[in-house]
Amino acid sequence: MAPKVLISDALSDAAVQIFKDRGIEVDFQPALGKDKEKLAEIIGNYDGLAIRSATKVTAALLEKATNLKVIGRAGIGVDNVDKDAASKKGVIVMNTPFGNMITTAEHAIAMMFAVARQIPEASASTHAGKWEKSKFMGVELTGKVLGVIGAGNIGGIVCDRARGLKMKVIAYDPFLGEEKADKMGVEKVELDDLLKRADFITLHVPMTEQTKNILSREALAKTKPGVRIINCARGGLVDEEALAELLKSGHVAGAAFDVFSQEPATENALFNLPNVVCTPHLGASTSEAQENVALQVAEQMSNYLIDGAVENALNMPSMTAEEAKVMGPWVKLAGHLGSFIGQMTDEPIKAINILYDGVVSQMNLAALNCSVVAGIMKKSNPDVNLVSAPVVAKERGIQISTTNQDKSGAFDGYVKVTVVTEKRERSIAGTVFSDHKPRFIQIKGINIDAEVGSHMLYTTNEDVPGIIGTLGGTLGKNGVNIANFTLGRAAAGGEAIALLYLDEAPNPVALQELAATGAFRQIQPLTFDVA
Repeated sequence: MAPKVLISDALSDAAVQIFKDRGIEVDFQPALGKDKEKLAEIIGNYDGLAIRSATKVTAALLEKATNLKVIGRAGIGVDNVDKDAASKKGVIVMNTPFGNMITTAEHAIAMMFAVARQIPEASASTHAGKWEKSKFMGVELTGKVLGVIGAGNIGGIVCDRARGLKMKVIAYDPFLGEEKADKMGVEKVELDDLLKRADFITLHVPMTEQTKNILSREALAKTKPGVRIINCARGGLVDEEALAELLKSGHVAGAAFDVFSQEPATENALFNLPNVVCTPHLGASTSEAQENVALQVAEQMSNYLIDGAVENALNMPSMTAEEAKVMGPWVKLAGHLGSFIGQMTDEPIKAINILYDGVVSQMNLAALNCSVVAGIMKKSNPDVNLVSAPVVAKERGIQISTTNQDKSGAFDGYVKVTVVTEKRERSIAGTVFSDHKPRFIQIKGINIDAEVGSHMLYTTNEDVPGIIGTLGGTLGKNGVNIANFTLGRAAAGGEAIALLYLDEAPNPVALQELAATGAFRQIQPLTFDVA
């Protein structure tokens, strides 16, 4: 059955066509995002939801979204999506961080020109029939020091454009290395140094606990007299009240803001000041950018719903379509290993330790970790998936650790999962053969080679004659057919295990009769999603 996507905000016809071309059923209702009651009524019918900023994806809406797998936001900001609630529901939240980089960077440069030459005020004066040529004395950008706070994707473009304007660019970014700074042609500095030296300061960081109010009253007081400040990133990065005071005093010569601490902004301390340029969050508002992000979100959502690729997700490790093809069997294996241990474990889990060996150690381990944890959690929470599993594990206080190592044995690569509880440790290992089918290769340190089936039976016993006959005879008598039979033992006469691949689930009578023989220490029916 084809996946269904609801588009509840305005996207282009080309974006709608991308979904259709990939075989996805599309319901295009661009005004629906403003009608939360109607949206809540129908959201349960869709696998995907494509939005811009008008649609508010709340926890209440997500409760109604019983089939939803992915939300795609055409744009960077996802303030209109409850990401925590989405994660708990197992819904991937994607954005499109690259579609409007150039547009936003260009807007910052435009705002810098506007505040340097007082263009908006001069335009209004001229429209009013005045000719106040001497009133609007500006400054050149050439030779000035531009301080860039945040030299990532958008900030990096601003640095490049500013260097083209013959500005001296200095950058503060904790994640910017010296080598990268050299390649960009910028000087990497600390924040205090930037504040003291910059003639213009432009912000290009996300809103986080670390960046909130990064230009506080104290920070603004350290700036160079006559500085001009541009914010086209996020509201709340600058103390607007303190900035307004410094603008009035003349310490700050001008400011240009596209974003504000409260939006829509109908009131603000910066409004109506003569040396301030304001725009209504237009950073991404070009026809090119709007088209780019619409096409990008359609591509990303289609790639996930059709191929399992995860791109630009905010609550799930990314995995490209190419990675998904290569990793698909390993992701399934990781889920099966987790499922085996989850079904075998009744007591509370304290820790999950995952070892990756050989070729698999070079893969996207974050995605594989999610699959392991999801497999383990499914017994207690059948609705858990790769997105919600890490959230559930964290809420339960489970510690997750990962180790990767070079090839150390007979297999090109394998995964070993160990779960720690108050009473014991339980482990299982598996690999993927050339046929792309996952195999269990070790349980409790005992080597085996078992194909994974939908219905399986795991038993442990003392290594004595007659166990195979007891298992085969009892199951056969009760109409349970064995598709595959794997045995292993620690040593002759020691502990032995059997893992049977069955055509159907063993019925209760068969299990009772096996238990009644007294030959088995443990009898555990297992189920796996091998589709």
